[in-house]
Amino acid sequence: QLQLVESGGGLVQPGGSLRLTCAASGFSDDYYIVGWFRRAPGKGREGVSCLSLSDGTTYSANSVKGRFTISRDNAKKKVYLLMNNLKLEDTGVYYCAADDQRIGAHCSPARPGMDLGYWGLGTQVIVSS
Repeated sequence: QLQLVESGGGLVQPGGSLRLTCAASGFSDDYYIVGWFRRAPGKGREGVSCLSLSDGTTYSANSVKGRFTISRDNAKKKVYLLMNNLKLEDTGVYYCAADDQRIGAHCSPARPGMDLGYWGLGTQVIVSS
């Protein structure tokens, strides 16, 4: 069973940066998709970014392109989300999600970080002046 633990959230001013970390366990190899989605206060889930551990393919939502970068360290079983130039509307709880490519999980440009079966408990990001 996959387990995901997020860290790195916090309070930051607009224009600032944070790096979120997703520590993963239970992965038998690299044929997994890992992504991030977020939930803003009073809103539904929004896909942010996704990454294929096997070939490094990444996609990000238009709302974060050019500001957020997803990356991986396969040896450490960690996936990172570097968030630069944060905006007030980036406030929310950020969740790491993952699933096995062999059962159909994929990194989708239309829904990055969504449709993955395993989630962590989330880490809070607050962008405020």
